[in-house]
Amino acid sequence: MGLRFNRRQVLEGYMIMGIYLNPGNDLFYSTVTYSEIYVDKTMLISFTNKCLFGENKEICVSRPRRFGKSMAENMLTAYYSKGCDSRELFSKFQIAQTPDFEKHLNRYNVIHIDMQKFLGRTKNVHEMLDFLQKRVLKEMKQTFSGIEPEGEMFMYPFLLLSLAVADA
Repeated sequence: MGLRFNRRQVLEGYMIMGIYLNPGNDLFYSTVTYSEIYVDKTMLISFTNKCLFGENKEICVSRPRRFGKSMAENMLTAYYSKGCDSRELFSKFQIAQTPDFEKHLNRYNVIHIDMQKFLGRTKNVHEMLDFLQKRVLKEMKQTFSGIEPEGEMFMYPFLLLSLAVADA
């Protein structure tokens, strides 16, 4: 059975890590560590902070294939997720020089979904969404065992980072 936290522990900011919920910074770490052509795009975080915590809370990043959408999603997950400590990872990039660098660093529960991984397991979009919902809710119920969902919805704030299907 996975780690269990009660409501007080979740609200106090215990680090919790899962497949979809707070997955950590491994994917972004691999990109910046092993890529020979990584270009610092961390100032996207500064822009995202202004949007997420301002009037425009929803952001859609639509770019052609091979334009860095996955890398951007992994970077944002590594920055916001409570599931890891990314201070050292980001310390060598431009974002670390901004006055608000630590304000949002690893302070939020993040749901990270790569829709591409769900497409191959189902026959259509409705099946995929049903499968996705079951998997994510199962992990949330295991992680937040002290919080009862209302119906099938958790009344708890999350950042949702979802990589849409771009290579269809």
